[in-house]
Amino acid sequence: MAKQPDPKAPAGASPEGAEAGNGTAPQLNVLAQYIKDLSFENPNAPQSLTQREKGPAININVNVNANPISQTDYDVVLTLNAEAKDGEKVVFNVELIYGGVFRVQGFPQEHMLPLLFIECPRLLFPFARQIVADATRNGGFPPLMIDPIDFAQMFAQRMAEEQAKAKVEAPPVTN
Repeated sequence: MAKQPDPKAPAGASPEGAEAGNGTAPQLNVLAQYIKDLSFENPNAPQSLTQREKGPAININVNVNANPISQTDYDVVLTLNAEAKDGEKVVFNVELIYGGVFRVQGFPQEHMLPLLFIECPRLLFPFARQIVADATRNGGFPPLMIDPIDFAQMFAQRMAEEQAKAKVEAPPVTN
C-alpha cells in the first residue's frame, strides 16, 4: 500500500520530507559559538565621552570566512569592525571576530557556499550584534545597534568579484 502524503506538509513535499540525493534529510546544526577576538578602544577618554551636538561618523565593515574542520563540520567566522570618528579624532573603535562551528549534512554540493556564507552568518549575527552593543555601552557610549546585514547580497557581490578576478587572471586562449 502506498503512503499517503501528510496533509500538513507543504505542497510538493515528499512524504519522507526534504531528502538530499544521498537519502538523508539535510541538517544544519550549530555545535558551538565563540568570541575569537574582541577589542574596544576609547583612545581619547574621558574627553571623548562629552556630549556633542551631532554624533560621530561611524564606519562599519563586515567580513565572513568559512573553513572546513572535518567532512561535515565548518568553522564560520563573522568579523565586525566599527570605527566612530569626530572629524579626524577616533571616538571609539570596536572589533569583533565571532565564530560558530556548524555541522552540515545532506545538502547538495552546489548549496554549500550559500549555506556557509549566507545562512551561517545570518544565525551568528544577532549574537555578534549584541556583543558590539554591550562593548560600546560598557565603553561609555550609547549601544551601537548595527543594522541587519543582507548576507545574500554580500555573497553575490563577493562571487561577482571572484569571477571578475578569475577573468583578469586567466591566460589568453590561443588556437
